[in-house]
Amino acid sequence: MSNMQENLSEKSEGRIAYPQQKEKKYEKKERPYSCEFCWLSFQFAADMKRHIRTHTGEKPYSCEICGSEISRSSNMKIHMRTHTGEKPYSCNLCGLSFSKNPNLKRHMLTHTGEKRYACEVCGAAFAHTQNLRRHVRTHTGEKPYSCEVCGSEFSNNSDMKLHMRTHTGEKPYSCVVCGATFASNTQIHRHMRTHTGEKPYTCEVCGSAFSSSQYLKKHVQKHVRETLFL
Repeated sequence: MSNMQENLSEKSEGRIAYPQQKEKKYEKKERPYSCEFCWLSFQFAADMKRHIRTHTGEKPYSCEICGSEISRSSNMKIHMRTHTGEKPYSCNLCGLSFSKNPNLKRHMLTHTGEKRYACEVCGAAFAHTQNLRRHVRTHTGEKPYSCEVCGSEFSNNSDMKLHMRTHTGEKPYSCVVCGATFASNTQIHRHMRTHTGEKPYTCEVCGSAFSSSQYLKKHVQKHVRETLFL
């Protein structure tokens, strides 16, 4: 009996015969390069060399502009964008651009509003685990990042890096209008408002507008003093 006849006879008995699929065999890739410090092994020698640097702390790539030392050439390319201002990853919803793809992915969650990670202490929700970890330190008081120069302690790494610029004098952010330089992205955004005239912070009491939240806070204190002396 042919295969077609067998299938027809099975259908007539109320059963449908499906052709048997060949079982896929996955070959285990050989990993001949083993790390001398831990149990990990690698398929290629280059991957193992990169991994070894996580143990040794070696940073063979040095930035020609600021002297920062980096462990991987790919990370050096990303670092250089802090100097060049290059932002090749753009949001297709609002047009904002980013220097790194992970930053774009994080940004996309601001459009979806998804916040999967909740604080067990106060219930605050976050889109990313790292934001949750930073937030939890406001409850625990933990400050795991310490300045090597003055000993100041910080709850997150980004604050420590920003603080280090007070010692190094590094100001990687430049104003395209007047050339003024700044240590942080926040500072240059605030400065740009002196050129654009933008005042996004508004007083709920009298409607006065301000270019920074600090100016608004100072202004609100005047209203507080006025109510105290009424």
